[in-house]
Amino acid sequence: MQNRIAVAGAGSWGTTLAILLADKGHQVRLWVYEKELAEEMQKSRENKTYLPGHRLSDNINVTSSIKDAASDSEIIVFVVPSHVARGVIREISPFVSKDTIIVSATKGIENDTLMPISDVFKEILPKPFHKNLAFLSGPSFAKEVVQKMPTAVALASYDRKAGEIIQQAFSTDYFRVFTNSDVIGVELGGALKNVIAIATGIADGMGFGHNTRAAIITRGLAEMTRLGIAMGAEPATFAGLSGLGDLVLTCTGELSRNRTVGLRLGKGEKLKDILASMKMVAEGVKTTKAVYALSKRYDIEMPIPNEVYYILYEDKDVKQSARDLMNRELGEE
Repeated sequence: MQNRIAVAGAGSWGTTLAILLADKGHQVRLWVYEKELAEEMQKSRENKTYLPGHRLSDNINVTSSIKDAASDSEIIVFVVPSHVARGVIREISPFVSKDTIIVSATKGIENDTLMPISDVFKEILPKPFHKNLAFLSGPSFAKEVVQKMPTAVALASYDRKAGEIIQQAFSTDYFRVFTNSDVIGVELGGALKNVIAIATGIADGMGFGHNTRAAIITRGLAEMTRLGIAMGAEPATFAGLSGLGDLVLTCTGELSRNRTVGLRLGKGEKLKDILASMKMVAEGVKTTKAVYALSKRYDIEMPIPNEVYYILYEDKDVKQSARDLMNRELGEE
């Protein structure tokens, strides 16, 4: 079944999902924030800024008008950075019908309110729309998906039928979607793993080895799970695709922006210089601040994200952070 689908956000992941959906025969309208980029993409049929080398099919209409993209769409795929999510949700809301299914692929936590993106949607959209919200997460580098390498992801939804509609709309012979009912768990896995990825990058940049990386991933997963449980998530979700799966990918993959930030910090670069040189957003930088605040709110012990916070926002020396982590009071696993 073919659908009218709007994709809001034309970074590498948004563009990749637009290509995937168009290749399945869906009619896709891709909303691009930058008017100049939208015009260039419409002419060249390529996103040379964020996903060079991959042609946009004829099924994709590129526009800088959010109204043109969202109006009459049966499905809206939301792929914008978390720090602008609230504003874009407000812009889209007038064009959402009672039958529109919204799929969020945004990974992050709103810094000012400490809300997961699901709560931001529920705060802005009227209650009858909430059952049509779904959240896509899991180990999926855009570059590998657009090259049609086998990938498996998780899709959480409040309503089973809505989840199954999206599962069918997105799944291909190289992109497999598994449904899940734990919205907060899937969301938190996708957000928190970016903070742990910065930590593993720092360790790699300092020249530490596989032992260190394995320790950070494993203990990081335990800390992610602790916070998730406190916020109402199911523990088992963190052992799945949106938890352990995404964590391993982001902490070890060369394409990980968050690991790259950590890698450069571990080699002695300053955060402001790293961010100034990056085209795309490393969500973990902002998420670290939110996770630090959430750990205090829920009184959850999260030493790894805390040290990342001190490095990013208090300019703590990375060597001192490593020493402090290793010299914490001994205890049970």
